[in-house]
Amino acid sequence: MPDALTQDDLPALALGCAVLGTGGGGDTSVEELAAHLALEACGSVPLLRLDELDPGDLVLPLSMIGAPTVASEMVGSGREAAAVRELAEHTTGRRVAAVMPTEIGGANGLAAVTWAAQLGLPLVDADGMGRAFPELPMVSFHVAGLRSEHLFLADTLDNRAVLQPRDAGWAERWARALCVASGSQALLCDCLLTPADEHAVIPGTVSHARRLGRAIRSADEPLTALVATLGAHLLISGTIDDLARDTHEGFVRGQVTVGGRGSNHGRRVSIDVQNENLVAREDARVLASVPDLITVCDTATAIPLATEALAYGQRVSVLAWPCHPLWRSPEGLAVAGPQAFGYRHPYRPVPHTERHATA
Repeated sequence: MPDALTQDDLPALALGCAVLGTGGGGDTSVEELAAHLALEACGSVPLLRLDELDPGDLVLPLSMIGAPTVASEMVGSGREAAAVRELAEHTTGRRVAAVMPTEIGGANGLAAVTWAAQLGLPLVDADGMGRAFPELPMVSFHVAGLRSEHLFLADTLDNRAVLQPRDAGWAERWARALCVASGSQALLCDCLLTPADEHAVIPGTVSHARRLGRAIRSADEPLTALVATLGAHLLISGTIDDLARDTHEGFVRGQVTVGGRGSNHGRRVSIDVQNENLVAREDARVLASVPDLITVCDTATAIPLATEALAYGQRVSVLAWPCHPLWRSPEGLAVAGPQAFGYRHPYRPVPHTERHATA
């Protein structure tokens, strides 16, 4: 029986997207409500693999670009997805056949369900990150060598733009400038795809996010279940002792420090943030670093906490686990490794652990 996303899937999908958001991608709570309303009005959304589409079909990868702290306060108009689709179809002369989340992590992964429902299109079970990243070039399309001829943007006030940047660096500069002019929030398509581009996506990430959420929701010990399902490492459990955070040039930047409790008493782990959690350190030692994934969860419930939701005194646990192999390739590290964020430390992969199915 063909897979489809229904309203019953949304709580689990929201949790899973938040886990993969690594602190960024935006808070999923508002997007979960928007997706409920969209599915109630438009019906379930078919979930397809890229190779299930016809060879000539055009896939529209979509994501919100901007600062997560702004997204939690400035709700979209609901017209952005239709505007981007119109721009893409008018520019290329081809019909869009499906939507795909560019970024499965955080609100963007869940919002793709809303966009697909609003447009009456299926959702591709894949994305361009397998997580969340803060900058436009940090997508699998770019790592795989695809060149984006056009970028399409639409904002809450119905402003629209078609950009033709010379390379990924200029795509980030131009799109970020327009995003900031729109209040640090806009909807973006940065690379149109076809089924022939299957090598350039991270497959199965929508269903993976749903599976993670189901593991959390169904377990008597949610944190233990999440660690096992991810094959993650528990870096520390404790409380947030220090927090610095600011929104600047379309990004949330800062640092959070977790002081250990219980068996972790006396330890302190700090996490650098640029929308997403980038690097976890204990003293001068790097415990985990991009492109591997670092997520801060509520210790009791395993509910992941977005950057903008962190607060002093919260009891949290910090998890780290390996990224998709594409990001560990030389090309992937050049795009989203430590040096891409200005760090000097070498990338040391978080080791794989055995995974146990819990849902």
